[in-house]
Amino acid sequence: MADTPATPLTRAEKATAKRARRFDNPWLNPKLIWGASLLLGIVALGIIGRLLWNLELVFTGSSLLKIPPIGFENLRGQAGTLANPVGTDGAGRDMLALLIIGAPNTLFVGLMASMIGMTIGIVLGFTAGFVGGRTDDTIRVLSDVMITIPPLLILVVVQSVFGDVSLTLMSLLIAGFVWQSPTRLIRAQVLSMREAGYVQMARLSGASTSHIMFKEMLPNLIPYLFGSFIASVTTSIVTAVGLEVLGLGPQRVPTLGRTIYEAINAGALIQNLWWWWGLPTLLLAVMFIGLLLVNLGLDEVSNPRLRKL
Repeated sequence: MADTPATPLTRAEKATAKRARRFDNPWLNPKLIWGASLLLGIVALGIIGRLLWNLELVFTGSSLLKIPPIGFENLRGQAGTLANPVGTDGAGRDMLALLIIGAPNTLFVGLMASMIGMTIGIVLGFTAGFVGGRTDDTIRVLSDVMITIPPLLILVVVQSVFGDVSLTLMSLLIAGFVWQSPTRLIRAQVLSMREAGYVQMARLSGASTSHIMFKEMLPNLIPYLFGSFIASVTTSIVTAVGLEVLGLGPQRVPTLGRTIYEAINAGALIQNLWWWWGLPTLLLAVMFIGLLLVNLGLDEVSNPRLRKL
């Protein structure tokens, strides 16, 4: 008897099968890929831009003042030029050079502050949730108290005392206010995991407390840790930009927030110099959209019910 020929799949069935194969690996979901692509684009701007563009144009007076991007004219009728393709600011600094240096600097502050805050949160969260007792009470009360303190207000006072600070010092100051949420999240997860069977088996086998926490339990929390890290990066960048727009933070290092502050302080809105404040704002929007998409993609990784075919 001859074999019955297979019925060809319809277009809808092929699309469904393709989506099903895609979710065999949840790390390849579109939100995560698009979000990571946007963030990598910011990094690429800093790396490739340094190789292809003259960064000496970032200094005051290196170009004509208030030149618009190519294809536009300013209020004086001056048109954009190839020498400054995205315009210049009121001090004669090239906007492209400012963005090439400033965007990665802003992302660096967010990443560094979050890495320090997450490290503190992982250590304190695991210690509180696994050890328990008075240690848990102390860490929990400390995080509850710290989370009620408005970080921007404290940082304004601290940075006013310090004056001009470096990117690293600002990251350290911000990190002191972003460890509380990871600590609370990790503590809650560890409390629900410490009675699991594999943890009890590790205890019976004589494994040390640090081995159980960081070798047995930590790998199971990786999706949650990534999600908490991305949320912390967003908070850190918002805090850093808020400080810079107020005129605090690094004074001599270009950042997106510092560029916006200088534009506002120089009356760029009144003079219709939209590229001076608009381009850094656009890059910040791209950065936040990328972080949001990565966070949503990580939610799909950690929660299978969010993966829709």
